[in-house]
Parts: sequence; structure tokens; C-alpha cells
Amino acid sequence: MNESLYVPLLDLACGAFLLAGVLVLWRRDLSAIVWLFAVQGLSLAAVIVLLGLHQGHVELVVVGVGIGALRAGLLPYLMRRALVASGESRETQPLVNVATSLLVAAVLAMLAYAIAQPLVRLAPTPATQAVPVALTVLLVGFFVLVTRRRALSQVVGFLLMDNAITATAFLTTSGVPLVVELGVSLDVLLAVLVLQVLTTRMRAAFGGTDLDELRELHD
Repeated sequence: MNESLYVPLLDLACGAFLLAGVLVLWRRDLSAIVWLFAVQGLSLAAVIVLLGLHQGHVELVVVGVGIGALRAGLLPYLMRRALVASGESRETQPLVNVATSLLVAAVLAMLAYAIAQPLVRLAPTPATQAVPVALTVLLVGFFVLVTRRRALSQVVGFLLMDNAITATAFLTTSGVPLVVELGVSLDVLLAVLVLQVLTTRMRAAFGGTDLDELRELHD
């Protein structure tokens, strides 16, 4: 793939990756949050496939397709099943409101840009210049993890962080060993399967999956 086509397509994929992560902060509908995670998984797969096509690495393209199937297909499917089992549809009372969350996302983006500059200056390629995007999603995922109250929302925050770490690895090193990526992906898949079982049991036992309410029951 020539440079004139590779750069705009990579920018487009990275832009979709970032936008999907930020929009998770805007939406309270849990099904929409799962859909945004699927879009981000597809964007991550596109980034990896573009890197593979640009470098002429067939293995990297295959890994990208596999990651897309897992993170844009299987994981969202399992999360939708967990959502149906929980009987809940909205994130009712996040610890931080939507407007403040979006302002925090802007601050996190500036912080990620500042942190990534030394790395970008070491190797100013189109791939490394997209590292601030991955770091922004990492920080946004952590923010979602600590400010949302529903179990599914917090799992999505964890998965956003995992997507961001994967993106950073591929953007900075042109990929990780296949066995490592498979191991991480299987761990993530196991976590989502456990989520599906737990949400079903939590719904049956306590009538909901609001973690703050469950802590109050414990107290």
C-alpha cells in the first residue's frame, strides 16, 4: 500500500477508534455502549490490517482480521446476551455527569498528547504519531471504569483499556507475537464469559447489577 493511501486511511481508522471511546462517556444506554465498543473493535482491526498491508506482512493482516472477529463480533455478542440476562438497559446514575465527563475526556486527550511526545519524537512515523490516540482511549477507559456504576459499563471500561493497550503495541512495535495476542484475547474472552454468568446470578439474587447498591447491602 502506497503512502498517499495508507496515511489518510490510518488517520480515519484511528479517528473512529478515538471517537467510539469518547462517545461511551456520552451514552447512558447500555446497548449503545456495547455497539460503540463493537465499532471500536472494528476500528482497531482496521488499524492492524492497514499496518500489515503497508509493511507487506500477511501475518499481521491475519491477526487484524482475528482481532476484528473477536472484539467487533464475539465479545459484543456475549455482552448483549449478558445485558439481556441482567434485564437492565441504562446507566442510571454515573458518578460523573455527561458534560463533566466530556470535559475530562478533553483534558485526558491533552495529557495523553503531552505524555506521548517523547516517543513520537524518537520515531516520527504515521503510526507512532497516532499513539496519543491510543493513550487517550486508555485514560478514557480507566475513567469509565471508576465512574460508572453498572457492572457491564465497568467491564466496557476495562475492555477499552485493553483495546488501547493493544493499539499502542501495534502502533509502536508493528505488532506483538501472535501467541501473546491470542493469550490476551482468550483472557478477555474469559472475563466476558464470567461477566455473563455473574450478571445473571446478580440479577436473580439482588434484582440488579448496580455495584454501589450491592456494596450497601454488604455494609
